[in-house]
Amino acid sequence: MRVVTWNCNGAFRKKYSAVKNLNADIFIIQECENPETVNDEGYSKFASNYLWVGHKNKGLGVFAKDRINLKNCEWESYGLEWFISCTINDNLNLIGTWGCGNYIEDIYVYLKIHFKKMEAMKNLLICGDFNSNSCWDKNHKIRTHSAVVKDLESLNLHSCYHCKEDEFQGMESKPTFYLYKREDRSYHIDYCFYDKDKINDVSIGKYEDWISLSDHMPVNIGIDI
Repeated sequence: MRVVTWNCNGAFRKKYSAVKNLNADIFIIQECENPETVNDEGYSKFASNYLWVGHKNKGLGVFAKDRINLKNCEWESYGLEWFISCTINDNLNLIGTWGCGNYIEDIYVYLKIHFKKMEAMKNLLICGDFNSNSCWDKNHKIRTHSAVVKDLESLNLHSCYHCKEDEFQGMESKPTFYLYKREDRSYHIDYCFYDKDKINDVSIGKYEDWISLSDHMPVNIGIDI
């Protein structure tokens, strides 16, 4: 199965065709519009099988090919923003996230709340824009990026990028985000976590191909389920 996570930086109705060309089975898109409120035939066709959470014209969406059975698990967020819990074809559990607002601290709390459920799952994938990196741990006391990574590793969930590139957290050679779209202000803040033995390949979009569309690059993974 191929999965792509991308923060589109808004106006996804004008950009979906670019990410569609990556030919993924599942797209996790941050900062996208609610398909129900957008009068665009092409976007509606792309979003024929989707889940979405958000406010007005900006939120988090999970988009799947029509042949995929996409089911919302409706995990309670307790006021935390930007999470979607769902199942894919009844055999892959997916948590899509957008670390907006309180960033990694919201993700830390959400995962702690649902940790027991995640422990019981055999096939769990967590993807999204975490807006975080271990280089900023000191800014977050105990609710840090490194703490989230450690908790996920205890569930045998590992960053797909770091496994395939054999790199350490905080020392990434390939950015996923360019602040103010400047090539010299780059960071790695978008992640996919999965069973390391089931990760086939990982790629990150190139700056020259995607910067006109967004300050984030898509993360594209191939996995066995």
